[in-house]
Amino acid sequence: MCEIAHVENTYSTQFSSFRPLVEAKSTPLFCSCRGMSPKASHSSTPNNTYVLKKAPSSVGEEKLGAENLLYQINGTNSSLFSRNLRMLDAFDDEYGGVIVDSERLPANPNVFASMLRFSISHWKAKEKKGIWLKLPAEKSDLVPVAVTEGFEYHHAERGYVMLTYWLPEGPSMLPANASHQVGVGGFVINDKNEVLVVQEKYCAPPFTGLWKIPTGFIVESEEIFTGAVREVEEETGIDTEFVEVVAFRHVHNVAFEKSDLFFICMLKPLSTQIMVDDHEIQAAKWMPLVEFMEQPLIQQDCMFKKVIDICIARLGKRYCGLSVHRLASTFDGKTSALYYNAVDSQHSNCTGN
Repeated sequence: MCEIAHVENTYSTQFSSFRPLVEAKSTPLFCSCRGMSPKASHSSTPNNTYVLKKAPSSVGEEKLGAENLLYQINGTNSSLFSRNLRMLDAFDDEYGGVIVDSERLPANPNVFASMLRFSISHWKAKEKKGIWLKLPAEKSDLVPVAVTEGFEYHHAERGYVMLTYWLPEGPSMLPANASHQVGVGGFVINDKNEVLVVQEKYCAPPFTGLWKIPTGFIVESEEIFTGAVREVEEETGIDTEFVEVVAFRHVHNVAFEKSDLFFICMLKPLSTQIMVDDHEIQAAKWMPLVEFMEQPLIQQDCMFKKVIDICIARLGKRYCGLSVHRLASTFDGKTSALYYNAVDSQHSNCTGN
């Protein structure tokens, strides 16, 4: 809470050689709470003195006024308080929160601490909701400061850590970090009824020697269907064309307590010459479908077996998967990939059950 000091004719300070240039006839109010700026600003004058200036009348002027709080100590101007009382550069988000400008953060942790406290107090007074603070790797020494002031980790990427602060009373309403990772698998079968399969170089001992379909994770801003095509090409060198999503699996607590979505995609081969990616793949080949299905690990695992059964049903046109359609929405103004069953379409090559 602010401690309001009524300053009348004289002023006291922790710095030596400090005396007032003028005697104040009115009673300005100074707020000494953490992060709050004084209601009157000052500028330095010769002979170790300071002079009162007009109090700012707006938030923008308040920020500028804080920058004018300059002291002359032993004949040297100091703008330490100016930097400490300035607000962090930020902009409002569409949900009543604040996003701090990560490109205009101070480098000094002490200066950052004072600016952060002042900014938090200001945003609370303005009844803002959540604060998003993105700290780049080169300013990682600011992380302990933010945590000390009450910020919590939200997520991290290769070049930054994101922290958040919920200002209102009660539980935070900010969205949580991403809860899922997304994987894809490509079921590719040629005119000879051969399946494109791989053996991974690094796998758990129970799966050593297993021939499986190419799989992998989609990357940021990548579509499911393009991710499947890319993974097959990277692992085997085979060019393919997306046909349908034939099934997907949802499982929880897979990696770092995250959930996993895995999409099995039917792909049409456009080339035949295999070129193995020796960084992660031990071997790759075209394998007869019957031989692929008869592998003990396939037969013993109900999940594997069901996926193969679905793919075979799709080949026999007894099952229809989800084809991709590009549609625009006026809700967000973006074009999205919508996956749905188009069995009634004239372009459909399946009949359904």
